[in-house]
Amino acid sequence: MNTFPPITQMALPLIWPEPENDGDFIVSAANHIAVEQLRLWQQWPVKSALLTGMRKSGRSLLGRLFVARTGGELIDNAEKHSEESIFHAWNRAERLKRPLLVIADQPPPLWKIKLPDLRSRMIASPHLSLNSPDEALIAALIERRLGRRGLAVSSEILEWVTPRIERNYIMVLDWIDKLDQAALKRRGPLTLNVVRAVMTGQMITDIEK
Repeated sequence: MNTFPPITQMALPLIWPEPENDGDFIVSAANHIAVEQLRLWQQWPVKSALLTGMRKSGRSLLGRLFVARTGGELIDNAEKHSEESIFHAWNRAERLKRPLLVIADQPPPLWKIKLPDLRSRMIASPHLSLNSPDEALIAALIERRLGRRGLAVSSEILEWVTPRIERNYIMVLDWIDKLDQAALKRRGPLTLNVVRAVMTGQMITDIEK
């Protein structure tokens, strides 16, 4: 079993600043353990780690941030890469003492790795997981993404909507698009009444401004 140094504190939510214009990664209870272990990569038992998480969880962005800060190597969507190329990258990371981060949908044995040597190496590598979004992360995603579209979101709206959205990154992003479209259709700001209408399937034109 892989072991890590203890984590003593957490900020919720916390922004990990981005290189250039790559966006930012919001840290919450859903992902802070993975983020902290990426920061502690020099203490990994080997120089490679496996990162898994739902699609749209920010795993690719987190991977890019990691290699930008460490000079390491990233293999994203590992299931689409040849197993031999990942095997050689793992060995290269050990030889050069430079970290390798492999991103996949699932860890082995759920990730069906046919090459025995690669399978054993991935099992020996630390496994970092991005979990389903918690309410703090959902609220931060809604506020930030709608804010970038010029839509202010009140704390009242966030408190009402976040417990009602399924804890699934794709669903969260889908609801953000729906709220954006509702505001455009209404040609006005987002109000709690508008958000309630979107969540219940009510016609936006029936909502008073």
